[in-house]
Amino acid sequence: MRIPIESADIGARLDVFLAEEIDNATRSAVQKWIAAGLVQVNEKPCKANYKLRADDAVDVTVPEPVPIDAVPEDIPIEVLYEDDWLIVVNKAKGMVVHPAAGHLTGTLVNALLYRCGGSLSGINGALRPGIVHRIDKDTSGVLVVAKNDAAHTSLSVQLADHSMTRRYEGVVHGRVREESGTIDKPIGRHPVERKKMAVLPEGRTAVTHYTVREVFGQYTHIDARLETGRTHQIRVHMASIGHPLAGDTVYGREKQPFKLAGQALHAATLGFAHPEDGRYMEFAAPPPAYFAALLGKLRGM
Repeated sequence: MRIPIESADIGARLDVFLAEEIDNATRSAVQKWIAAGLVQVNEKPCKANYKLRADDAVDVTVPEPVPIDAVPEDIPIEVLYEDDWLIVVNKAKGMVVHPAAGHLTGTLVNALLYRCGGSLSGINGALRPGIVHRIDKDTSGVLVVAKNDAAHTSLSVQLADHSMTRRYEGVVHGRVREESGTIDKPIGRHPVERKKMAVLPEGRTAVTHYTVREVFGQYTHIDARLETGRTHQIRVHMASIGHPLAGDTVYGREKQPFKLAGQALHAATLGFAHPEDGRYMEFAAPPPAYFAALLGKLRGM
């Protein structure tokens, strides 16, 4: 497969770039692929420390994944809906969606393997069975998982054409003065801090619609609706207009009040056409207890 080069990637080491761009690929694994001739730059083998240029064409032949022991684990999960095609869950804050380096157990996938056995879509392989879309570890909320490949394909198309409804609740720093607004700013990988995203002129199109629900002293409770689904989109967009999410130490302040463990963001509503017959279905979950407690504290200030 060909990995596109963005302006922010120019000058990055080849192995570092690929480890960040390819899901579940570690830097050491990428270096082994390079040594084995599975990576080519401009149709020629290249060294791991090669620095990327604007006109480079990077092609990677990812080896077949070695089956991992993603063991079923009896982890409680909140199921909102389930049938033979899909399962909708309310993911807990702090839970990683699928196994990856540093998180091989305790993930949503481990819990789903216990509950659903082998009845999960295989499109994304052994590491991410059934996973159509993800939300960050510290973001809670509604997530749909495919139980077969037909469901997976249908849901993926809906994500790609932006027909899936995705509404979030969040608490941001500062008083958002407009009752509603739209942030239409392209997002790409941060040019220096490679694990972060940033608003960049050469980034990919990203659109977030927000509405103010309640204004406190120096905080605002908002709704945010995703038109696109870039990595960290709401977090990056709100920070870009001077209102980072409370608890977000990556895109906001290093020191956070209220002892929040990560961003105060919750995927509240998810709607889609059922893959079997096209009927529209919508699911909602209230924010977790910490979120309600935070709002209570803010109202009391």
